[in-house]
Amino acid sequence: MSEPCIICVAITGSVPKKANNPAVPISISEQVESTHQAFEAGASVAHCHVRNDDETPTSDPDKFARLGEGLKKHCPGMIIQYSTGGRSGSGQERGGMLPLKPDMASLTVGSNNFPTRVYENSPDLVDWLASEMIKYDIKPEIEAFDLSHIFQAVKMSEDGRLKKPLYVQFVMGVKNAMPVDKEVFDFYVKTLKRLAPDAKWCGAGIAQNQIVLNEWCIAAGGHARTGLEDNVRLDKDRLAPSNAALVKRAVELCDKYERPVATWAQAREMLGLRAAA
Repeated sequence: MSEPCIICVAITGSVPKKANNPAVPISISEQVESTHQAFEAGASVAHCHVRNDDETPTSDPDKFARLGEGLKKHCPGMIIQYSTGGRSGSGQERGGMLPLKPDMASLTVGSNNFPTRVYENSPDLVDWLASEMIKYDIKPEIEAFDLSHIFQAVKMSEDGRLKKPLYVQFVMGVKNAMPVDKEVFDFYVKTLKRLAPDAKWCGAGIAQNQIVLNEWCIAAGGHARTGLEDNVRLDKDRLAPSNAALVKRAVELCDKYERPVATWAQAREMLGLRAAA
């Protein structure tokens, strides 16, 4: 049997607002409800950001704590992954929620361009975030926006700054960063397997490319990320009615390629995570 596919739902992000799609969950209660629906649909990982009341992004640890409590209550066993991304804060503020000890946290190990700014990840900050994740027994999800990020993550795992085995996410389709290109995707997979044979991987496609990356990943034996953070539409004519609707599309692709959908227990075992609290 093929390895079960871990489906991650990126529920909110830092960018989309209700003006873009009313289904984007902003408040903690909205996020918990939306994640619960996605969990029921087949997602085993929740990639989490938090927002202020005016929909602006924040790294407020208190908000992350409330979100984590809600998810543990309503989505028992689901893997909770907090974002340390740069749109929500600066410097060590970006890791202020790590003492909450989520199961996982995102980690970008190098800089790259975003549509209107540089997504800056200085070596000192990357090392500090990585050390905090080791300190609190948090598994990083390496967000690779560039080929160099794969090489850097492997280097960090070799010298002890990251624990093995790695979990790497290929992010494709961000404007000014890596475009969605099948030959590049195939080379990413080949390169990671060569450099870190024990690593597991997934992919995230932005906007209309979400379903493209979902299919490439599922067909190639990897894992998949979906959700309203990356894409607010089902197609050019229809908004996505929920995070769960986007998860269901990924589940349908798993059926197409005869990949079982990983339960939260299977996902925890595959990623080497501690038992659910």
